[in-house]
Amino acid sequence: MELWQQMIRDSVHSVDQLVEKFGIKRDVASKLDKFFQARVNPYYLSLIREPNDPIWRQCVPDEVELEDIDAPEDPLNEDDMSPVPNITHRYPDRALFLVTSQCGLYCRFCTRKRKVGDSHKISMNTLESAFRYLEQHTEISDVILSGGDPLMLTDAMLEKILVRLREIKHIQVIRLGTKMPCVLPHRITPKLVNMLKKYHPIYINTHFNHPWEITEESKKACGMLVDAGCPVGNQSVLMKGVNDNPETMRQLLKGLLAMRVRPYYIYQADLTKGANHFRTPLSVGLDIMDKLRGHISGLAVPQFVIDAPGGGGKIPMLPNYVISRDDDKIILRNYKYNVYEYPEAADEKKVTDKNAYLRKSKKKKQPVLAEVDAIKNVKIPVLNE
Repeated sequence: MELWQQMIRDSVHSVDQLVEKFGIKRDVASKLDKFFQARVNPYYLSLIREPNDPIWRQCVPDEVELEDIDAPEDPLNEDDMSPVPNITHRYPDRALFLVTSQCGLYCRFCTRKRKVGDSHKISMNTLESAFRYLEQHTEISDVILSGGDPLMLTDAMLEKILVRLREIKHIQVIRLGTKMPCVLPHRITPKLVNMLKKYHPIYINTHFNHPWEITEESKKACGMLVDAGCPVGNQSVLMKGVNDNPETMRQLLKGLLAMRVRPYYIYQADLTKGANHFRTPLSVGLDIMDKLRGHISGLAVPQFVIDAPGGGGKIPMLPNYVISRDDDKIILRNYKYNVYEYPEAADEKKVTDKNAYLRKSKKKKQPVLAEVDAIKNVKIPVLNE
């Protein structure tokens, strides 16, 4: 048995352990266990500094989950977009391939609670129909292995899946959606990365939410993956009490970039049963993005997105940089709230005299630079808070 497997076995998961480790009342712990089981492995448990800190909130069951049940079980409509078991086919050229129900840590904000931890919901016995679907749909060039966490599989089982996928000629890119580099970095071993690099291109989508999760162990794990030729991108979820302020997010994103992990997405929290207490107003995310752009390297600035309810897919959310526009010009503001005028390019379909725009441009003033305090008070339309 490898170290990471032993750590999974040693995780806090039973009602008795929830009572003993976290001081949860037994009747509450029992209800929480039925709602969505716990799994906190010893490594991630060691990152907790005090009760209700950002690490605690992500992994320790909370009674509020039992009051927070109005949201749908399948907010992204994945099941209705599943033509065969284990496959979700939402975007034209990509497919989500669920290969296990197990995770190294059960996140309390999980959007797939209905399946995670239940081997009957994501079964290895139905992989063959998934492979046949991928073989038949030649438009699919990108497959994301998820679950659960695909790195909960043994190296041998994972390799069998990769071999089958590489036999499908139209599949160009394979991605692994895994939290292991963050929540159990001991899973990233020389044996694993040496196996992965036989099946390139392999991309890793991982999931760090707070700078305390960046440790010497996680740096080593991510470094091993990158050194093996696997680009690593990070997807964070914006959560109340975890990372819902600009400074925390800046520290996280700069720390990720320093260990060669490229920030990819910040998600507005999904409308997930038992997790709506994590949601923030959309304006919080927009304010964070406004305080990232221009203040840290563009390499460290991810896309802020809403994964639209009902399966609408990812929709980018941006602060309002365009103040006004007409046929001649666009009025813009930068990260310092300085305002600029940018001349619009002529539309050749509308302009019959090709020199008309040039003549008109000569009469215009040069683009202006001004500090406009009023712009800072412009209200950006957001969803109801």
